[in-house]
Amino acid sequence: MDDPELEALRQRRMQELQQQAVQQQQEEQKRQQVEMQLQNAMRQILTPEARDRLNNIKLANPQMAQQLEMQLVQLAQSGRIPVPVDDAMLRNILGQITPKKREITIERR
Repeated sequence: MDDPELEALRQRRMQELQQQAVQQQQEEQKRQQVEMQLQNAMRQILTPEARDRLNNIKLANPQMAQQLEMQLVQLAQSGRIPVPVDDAMLRNILGQITPKKREITIERR
C-alpha cells in the first residue's frame, strides 16, 4: 500500500525537522550563554542598587536596557568609567543616552 517514493519523502522531511530542532536548540543555548556572560559582566560592573535600576529599566523599556548594557560593557572594557558603577553614575549615563524630549505647550487665545 505504501509508496516507496512517499516513504522516502517522509523520511527526508523527518530528517529536516530533526535538523531544524537541533539548530534551534543550539541557537537557544548560545543565546542563554551570551545572556549569562552579560549578567556576570553586569554583576562586576554595577553595584546592587544600579543593577536594580537596570532591571527596572528592562521591565519598562527592554531595548533601552540592552543599549545601556552594551554601552556599560564597552565603557568598562575601555576603562573610561570606574568600576563598580553606582546608581548616581548609572543615572548620569542614562541621561546621556536618553533622547531629549521636547516639551509641547498649547496656548489658547
